[in-house]
Amino acid sequence: MELLIKKIKNEGKVLSESVLKVDSFLNHQVDPELMFEIGKEFAARFKDDGVTKILTLESSGIAPAVMAGLQMNVQVVFARKRKSLTLVNDLLTANVYSFTKQESNEISVSQKFLKEDDRILIIDDFLANGQAALGLAQIVKQANATIAGMGIVIEKGFQDGGSHLRENGYKVESLAIVDSLADGKVTFRQDKVEETAQ
Repeated sequence: MELLIKKIKNEGKVLSESVLKVDSFLNHQVDPELMFEIGKEFAARFKDDGVTKILTLESSGIAPAVMAGLQMNVQVVFARKRKSLTLVNDLLTANVYSFTKQESNEISVSQKFLKEDDRILIIDDFLANGQAALGLAQIVKQANATIAGMGIVIEKGFQDGGSHLRENGYKVESLAIVDSLADGKVTFRQDKVEETAQ
């Protein structure tokens, strides 16, 4: 997705060979116009998958998920990372390890929001080692619902999450795939394809 790639190139900050900071437009401050286009792109990529509901993880997945839900005319559910006084009974839960924060969280969703006949699109902001996506997939399985696919805003193609999810049969659509953060530079998968073609 050219608009997203341009934004990453212009505003993304490479903190290390494994960490890309995009908090100026994606996961702290949010660019609504970009999110709207991201929602349209996810809707286009999953238009034939019979999606009835979107599932994401608080908090960075909410903006792209809501915009996709708006375009697809489906409800959006987000898994909570923190305990809530009002969310205590009939929970679907999974443990998720955060690569960025180097910590594990129990995520939870009220089972009343996910039904057996739902076809769930999982959306997340980043895909690194795949733990968040797998945790959300566990929750969908606990609800006996079906995973229609996984939409990722930015995939770190140099980590094994994406290949692991695809090898397990999931349809994974990533809007930007970063192949390297070496030497403080973001290299995208399409850049490598273009270099090979020349």
